[in-house]
Amino acid sequence: MGDGVKRTLTLSFLLACAVVYACASLLTSGRGQTRAGDSLSRWRPARVYSGVGYVGASACAECHAKEARTQATTPMAHASEATADCTVLKTHTRLSFRNGPYNYTITREGDRSTYTVGDGAGVISEPILFCFGQGVAGQTYIFKHDGTFYESRVSYFPALQNLDITIQHPRAVPASLEDALGRPLSLEAAVGCFACHTTAVAGGTRLQPERAAPGVSCEACHGPGERHVAAARAKNLKDPQIFNPSDLDAFELSQEFCGACHQSFDTVMSLAAQGGASNIRFQPYRIFNSRGHLINDRRLACVACHDPHEQLRHDAAYYDSKCLACHLSNNKELKTRDSSDKELKSLERSAPACPVAAKQCATCHMPKVELPEMHYEFTDHWIRVVKPGEPVPK
Repeated sequence: MGDGVKRTLTLSFLLACAVVYACASLLTSGRGQTRAGDSLSRWRPARVYSGVGYVGASACAECHAKEARTQATTPMAHASEATADCTVLKTHTRLSFRNGPYNYTITREGDRSTYTVGDGAGVISEPILFCFGQGVAGQTYIFKHDGTFYESRVSYFPALQNLDITIQHPRAVPASLEDALGRPLSLEAAVGCFACHTTAVAGGTRLQPERAAPGVSCEACHGPGERHVAAARAKNLKDPQIFNPSDLDAFELSQEFCGACHQSFDTVMSLAAQGGASNIRFQPYRIFNSRGHLINDRRLACVACHDPHEQLRHDAAYYDSKCLACHLSNNKELKTRDSSDKELKSLERSAPACPVAAKQCATCHMPKVELPEMHYEFTDHWIRVVKPGEPVPK
């Protein structure tokens, strides 16, 4: 099948999915909110679920001790920190940045950190409520001003050991002190930010950051656990009242589920210029564009390479077996295998071998690409044959 035909069919499939999803949305009470009487069958990250209580990771650990223990070590578990516990701000008691007439400082006193912007004529100071990001690539701050949540205009970058403009914020000098503060967040945007960085932040249609558990833990992906705990204690195994993402097909899992926070193809296509160079951070979008890779093959789903309950692996060799689940290690295998081999008669491992190597696949085909605004290199999930001098696709 030609790439053009494949892309046309793929877009048609996406459109059909969008229609089905839109219809399904009519069954919910309010935008992104599910009625208390509904099952958890349509649970998605960043969705508000009304009428069911969160129980916390410690309750999950009573039965799922191993998963709870290892999940706590993952980057997702540290996607945010409360200000009092924020490692970056505890170890950097004063951070500063200047942009034109505007001077930015973040200062620490006890377990509180304050975000201050001044222009010589006026000053605005607000306490930081949450720190988003674990501080490996960067960390951005959430505060309230005049009753509205704001995303800080400057963020901490470990490569600088200091502040710089937050990605996707304009670098031009702001027109006013209010504009210099950062990006005011609508209720919908604030819910989205908190839901992808914390757990149990929303109840009904209300945003309740004071109740949020920092980081993405069990119930962020499996849904509120109150009914599940009750079912487990009653030994009702027929209806466990919890959502299991592994039941989704590969497309739904990567694009609709993980993509709810990590940005799906559909979401990125709706952005101006597909988000520009910054879409290197959006793994579901990037892998969707990988030529010749089937979007509904479970071997291409996010969890085929990344176990959300385990620490992220940084050694490229670990991923070789993932690539070789589809690709032959060398083209001679086709000739040397018995023709009756059931594996060869299936789609498994039918993709051609790389003519260069069968090791360290990701270093060549998923290279790290620096995003200057983030002062950080991201692994590009747009799987491809990378040619010298060729621009990074967007």
